[in-house]
Amino acid sequence: MAVTQRAIAAQDKEDRRHALLDAAEALFLEHPDRMASVAEVAEAAGLAKGTVYLYFPSKEEMLLCLHERHVTRYFDKLMELLEATKPAGFDEVWAVTRANLVRVPGYLALTSRCFGLMDRDIPTESAVAFKVRVAQVLRKAGDGLEHHFPALRTGEGITLLQHSYGLIVGLWQLLHPIERFGSAMERAELAMFRRDYEREVEQALRALWKGSMDGMTAHHAARRPR
Repeated sequence: MAVTQRAIAAQDKEDRRHALLDAAEALFLEHPDRMASVAEVAEAAGLAKGTVYLYFPSKEEMLLCLHERHVTRYFDKLMELLEATKPAGFDEVWAVTRANLVRVPGYLALTSRCFGLMDRDIPTESAVAFKVRVAQVLRKAGDGLEHHFPALRTGEGITLLQHSYGLIVGLWQLLHPIERFGSAMERAELAMFRRDYEREVEQALRALWKGSMDGMTAHHAARRPR
């Protein structure tokens, strides 16, 4: 009975934790230009302010946990694809990335925000622990990628995923319209920033993957003994 009660209590804690993250996400989507306070998150979740601190030391670390939830969900879907017996190519990987990363409301905005938070406002210990967890899923996904793409050798799958993620986030930061600029973004000399992000990032990723595969194949061929 005691084991069952502990299990129920653990599930209750996990449910409450996700309720807080759901509330933080809703507030972030409503006002992506500002960080909701702990009191606002608690009120949105229907909980006392002090309860938030039982799960998250600060509002910054709560946003990092929300970002990690996004990342985990994306890699879970990617691993479903990579662990399947059916061969997967770029189109399949892109479809998963588009549905579970590019099109997820707030994913890229929160990613960009958390990059800055880890530089300034997240304790080093927490930031490093987050990076260790991401490294674990990245390593697993890299191994899965190498299984589907013969041109990739050990460790090259991780590199390609890192380059891809950097491209996805960096291009979003470059092209994302900044609300406070308003109508100024309509000036002719700023037309280069008014692009279809999803179309542009797909084209850029295709070029990256093709160039990487071709380059790796040629590199490995050149190193074979004659």
